[in-house]
Amino acid sequence: MRKLVSLCAILAACGGTPSLPSDSPAPSNPESRVPNPGSPVVLTDDFGGRQLFPADNWWNQDISTAPIDPQSDAYINFIGRTRGAHPDFGPPPYGIPYVGVGGSQARVPITFVDYGSESDPGFRGENGYPVPDAAKSQPNFTEGGAPGGGTDGDRHLLIVDRDRWLLYELFAARWNASRERWEAGSGAVFDLSSNARRPEGWTSADAAGLAILPGLVRYDEALRGSVRHAFRLTVRQTNGFVWPASHRAGSTAGALPMGARLRLKASKDLTRYPAQIQSMFRAMQTYGLIVADNGSDMYVTGVMDARWNNSELNPAFASLTAADFDVIQLGWR
Repeated sequence: MRKLVSLCAILAACGGTPSLPSDSPAPSNPESRVPNPGSPVVLTDDFGGRQLFPADNWWNQDISTAPIDPQSDAYINFIGRTRGAHPDFGPPPYGIPYVGVGGSQARVPITFVDYGSESDPGFRGENGYPVPDAAKSQPNFTEGGAPGGGTDGDRHLLIVDRDRWLLYELFAARWNASRERWEAGSGAVFDLSSNARRPEGWTSADAAGLAILPGLVRYDEALRGSVRHAFRLTVRQTNGFVWPASHRAGSTAGALPMGARLRLKASKDLTRYPAQIQSMFRAMQTYGLIVADNGSDMYVTGVMDARWNNSELNPAFASLTAADFDVIQLGWR
């Protein structure tokens, strides 16, 4: 059964109606299906289980047998071997929200106030991002939960055009009511059917120049037990960048570069954890964690979702320390 999680009040504000679950059998190849074309704005859209980016994309790449970097121990020591992991997500206002829209959603121009020269004004000559009108006045469209984005924090705003299979991401997004325009620090548009990277040296809505949404821990995936991608990770300091990242945000000697991958050791026993936690930790063993931004050490980013249980998430993640991870060969592909 396809499950859509939506907030009825927000959907009403968007002029839409929540889609009803379907009891029809799932398609044999859900990744080939463009789900629910023309449907309304949906917060935390599951996209019918469709995988973001191709199977051979760096976010979806199996690194379980990738070689360990010769400096792995030194990098882990820099973080601190006893440093516990932390779920940087949970019920509102924790985590990064995202929204799915139909291909007919109106594009609105974005004024970039910081990294305009490294930002995409739209997709392939188009101008604008499909920001739902409700995002101006309703909570939980933008990271931090404030209607219109507010003025504090990273304020990521992530939107998927599910019909055209495009991902639009903004950093430091806010609705400037006095000027009647959307503003952002930076923005990037990704074709979810392509493995194209950002131009070398360019940022995105993330410091590493990577897409954000494909690296978020999502509730529906964990519940299904089929998490098939790496997770976004922050560390306190970084040093340059390596593939697949395209942008640096630090030059601290001894620190990991943007784009570095950590992998949970296969020897870590996961049997004592609840099934949903096991599915996340198995993904860390198979796909790993990608350093994507400066922040708190060992913070794993996920989706803002009212269904998360912090009393389960926090102790489980804290039981993983940096010493439970290896750094795989930098730039491995």
